[in-house]
Amino acid sequence: MATTNLKQRIRNGEHVYGVSVSMTTSRDALAARIEAGGYDFVAVDSQHSALSEERLVAFCNVADELDIPVNFRIKHTRNAYLIGNYLDLGPAGIEVPQVELDATVDEAVAAFYYPQQGIRSWGGGARKNSAGRERLEYADWWNNYGVLWMQIESIEAVTHARQLAKPGVDCLSFGPADLTFSIESHPHHALQTVDACVQYVASALEESPTTVCFRNGSPNTRQKYADMGVTVFLE
Repeated sequence: MATTNLKQRIRNGEHVYGVSVSMTTSRDALAARIEAGGYDFVAVDSQHSALSEERLVAFCNVADELDIPVNFRIKHTRNAYLIGNYLDLGPAGIEVPQVELDATVDEAVAAFYYPQQGIRSWGGGARKNSAGRERLEYADWWNNYGVLWMQIESIEAVTHARQLAKPGVDCLSFGPADLTFSIESHPHHALQTVDACVQYVASALEESPTTVCFRNGSPNTRQKYADMGVTVFLE
């Protein structure tokens, strides 16, 4: 077991590894997947998948039994204002898709963190590790535990990455498929491959506490993207 939590490890620039799974994955199958890959977190999606809030709560409970954090991608960029509500269902982290605007980041950070860092509302019995903690203790614990990602999926977001890496944002994560659409719509741009975009963002964030996450898909490509400056890997 690591002595530091996932947020601290990400902020420290450690290499951390996650795996995308379905919320319907059984406990035994999830445990086997985690053990086989040596994963530090699991990721579940609602942007391109059906969302049942009851299923999300049940999945997070299973993940808690296995002592593995759950990162949850919300349905839409404009749902950033609902991040606090999603967190009340048990995830340990949030990914906001298709981020391009500073205003989206500001809204997400505000909804993610408790006062005085944000404006997240107090409450929710299914919240991560909330049992037995009083209000200020839990708020302080969460603000130093929860992991917040902004997903960048366009040339505009890539070239604006340093500005999107605001205080409170732990990762800028890549969406390679949508980014490829964007690259194809900018045939004369200097950045013409996803890998070139990854290298650009990693360089832009060298002096920032915000790190780079890439959906590398397979352990076989970890070193390739690590060499580009990626520290958070999603397979």
